[in-house]
Parts: sequence; C-alpha cells; structure tokens
Amino acid sequence: MLVDRRGSVDWWCVPRFDSPSVFGRLLDADAGHWAIRPVDEFDVERSYVGASLVIRTVFRTASGEVTLTDAAALSPGARGHDLGLQSPHTLLRRVEGVRGSVELEVDFAPRMEYGRTKPHLRTVDVGVVARGGPAELRLVSPVPLRCEGGSARARITVAAGQVMEFRAEYQPSFVAPSPDRTGSIPSLEDTLQGWESWREAHPGYQGRFAAEVRRSSSVLQGLTYRPSGAVIAAATTSLPERLGGESNWDYRYAWLRDLSLTTRSLWIAACPDEPARLFDWFVNAAGKTGAELFQIMYGVTGERDLTEHTLEHLSGYHDSRPVRVGNQAWSQKQLDVFGEMLDAVHLLRDDLGELDERLQELLVVLADRAAAGWAEPDAGMWEARDAQRQYLSSKVMCWVALDRAISLSDRLGAGADPD
Repeated sequence: MLVDRRGSVDWWCVPRFDSPSVFGRLLDADAGHWAIRPVDEFDVERSYVGASLVIRTVFRTASGEVTLTDAAALSPGARGHDLGLQSPHTLLRRVEGVRGSVELEVDFAPRMEYGRTKPHLRTVDVGVVARGGPAELRLVSPVPLRCEGGSARARITVAAGQVMEFRAEYQPSFVAPSPDRTGSIPSLEDTLQGWESWREAHPGYQGRFAAEVRRSSSVLQGLTYRPSGAVIAAATTSLPERLGGESNWDYRYAWLRDLSLTTRSLWIAACPDEPARLFDWFVNAAGKTGAELFQIMYGVTGERDLTEHTLEHLSGYHDSRPVRVGNQAWSQKQLDVFGEMLDAVHLLRDDLGELDERLQELLVVLADRAAAGWAEPDAGMWEARDAQRQYLSSKVMCWVALDRAISLSDRLGAGADPD
C-alpha cells in the first residue's frame, strides 16, 4: 500500500505483491484510489509510528488539525516472525481530531485489474461493497456513504477528540462468503503491537546509524511475502528511471542478487533467522535443477515464467510509458549471481550451521556453472536487453563463486570437488 501526501491510497495490489492493483492512481488518474483529505487548503506532515510501517499524516487547516493513521493490517495476534504469515488483506484508516474542527472528504473509488474494471457498488449496513472482476472490497465505514459514478463518497466534520475508523477488506469475488466477519477483526493497536514485537525480536545492532538500520530492516520485512519467504525488489511496477522515459520495469519479484544483499543486510541488523528462511525459499524456488535451468529471479512463490507485457490503457507515472507487468529479465543469463549467492553463504557460514542437503547441491551447481561459463557474454547486472556482452563484473563474480565454493567445499557434501 502506498499513501500520498494528500491522504490518498494510490497503490494497493492484493492479495499478493504481484497481483493486479485495486487502487492504481500511481500509474493513471483513473486507475483507482481511496482518499481521506481535508476539503480546505492544508499543510501536511508525515511520519512512521514507532518501529512500524504504519504511517501517520497530520493535516493542519485554518479551522483545526486532524491526524490520519494508515496501516496494512497484520493478522490479529501475529507477533515476531509470524508477521505476514496469514495476512487479512485489510487496510485500516483512523481519523482523529486534534484541534478545532476539520471538514474531510472520503472518496472510495476502487478500480480492479489495474484500472480496467469499474466495480458495482452497493451500500450495506456497515458501509459499501465494491465488486468487479476477480476482486471484492468491503468498506466498513462509521458514516453513511453515497454511491455515484463508480465512487462512494461522504463529507465528515471531525472535532477535537473525535475518532473515526475505516476498514477496507479484500476477498476474491467468486468464493463463498466468509461465515464470520466479526470474530477476529484486525485493529490498528494490534498491528502496532505486532511491529513492536518484531523490533524487540531483533535488538542486536547498536552500531552507527542504528535507527536507520532498524528502519531499513523493517522495510525489508515489509517487502517479504511471508508465506514463501521471498523478498521482492519493490512494491511497485513501472516507476520510471527517468520521467518520460521508457525504462519502467516491474520489480515485484525476487531477484537472487537482491536475496544475497538482503541476507547480508539482515545479518548486520542482527536478524539471524531471516537469512536461513531466505535460503530455504531459494532452494524451493530453484527446485532440483541443472545449471542450464537456473534463473536469476522468480515470482514470490517460485514462479519461473514472468513473461512481460504492457498495459496500454494506463498513462504511466507522470506520463512515463509503457507500464509493464512481468519482467523479461527472468529469461536472461547473468553470471554474477553465482558469486553473489556463494558469497552470501560464505559470509553467513558460522550462523547457518549444517547446510541443508538441497542447498549443498544447488551451491555445487552454481560453482560448476561459474567454472564452465565465466568466459561467456551475458546481460550483466544491468540486465541489458539489446545484446549480451563481456562484463568485467560478471567475470569477477564468477571468480568469487569459485573462491567461496573452495572455501566451503568441506560443507558442500559429496558432490563438491575443489579440484
């Protein structure tokens, strides 16, 4: 979920990071949003709440001040390493009056399938249900909303001390209704407690820039698809390298190079359990495969085919086209990843204990592939699409792969031959 400075949820892909967006105004004005903002002119401040990824926005107008607190809800009771295991796929938004009174506009306008589908809206006793294509959103609202033109809207006045809470719940369109929507309702307090428990479970780093390191580790946790353990490169697609340019890529997938860097980062941040989980995802995603079938990236649950296509109906971020879904880099040869992976295991060798037999086998495959192919041209870490070239960085990392494999040879099982 991404919330802009004007209180609008402009990006939410659900139920997975790589699912089609239901709020996609980040990439097109008509691709869906959910705004809660002052009607009058305002100044704004924003900050994270404590160690969490919950964001608090302060709106100040001539008539008063309110806060808007936004969270992607955690499953009730989730703590520590269980964060994200059973996501409720729910957005929580709380408005609190601080001073005076402020008139706010609520504008709920989901557009399913990257803005292709305008949903049917109907009012229910607790708010509004939006249903279109494969997705259904139920907006639980403390105030009545009027449905018109594909949006549900309301105007509310919030006075000092007043609290209003909104909740948007996702479920697939074509499933049996949940038998009980009241049993375990996600809450902002519980979500904050969940993030605090994660911070308490990872207290070790006390070096320079400790606050920044801890914040970065929280962001990495937020980019983790916890059911599989994959860490994606980014939560977005097609944000341009240069405004108006065409280098707009879908980064909602897991690159092995990034996995290597992430394991190092989490190790530095004193998260000894996370690297082992990442390597477990790696061996499951790769499967029992020969070097010729080894990929440099996978989907969040190990998908191999990430075929790329463009969404011609979207104008792109600040008119930066094309908007891409999928990433053709999945089919590229990038020799440096062999060294990246073996170097990460070598760095963490004392913390990983005895290596899983599947990981041993895969690391041997990577080392053998580096030995056999180091002189070949490749796409390089820059993922060049026009032609394969001879990249010095790729040669160096193949050397790293062999050097680290030799050092680890006594831990790589019977298949390892340092000669």
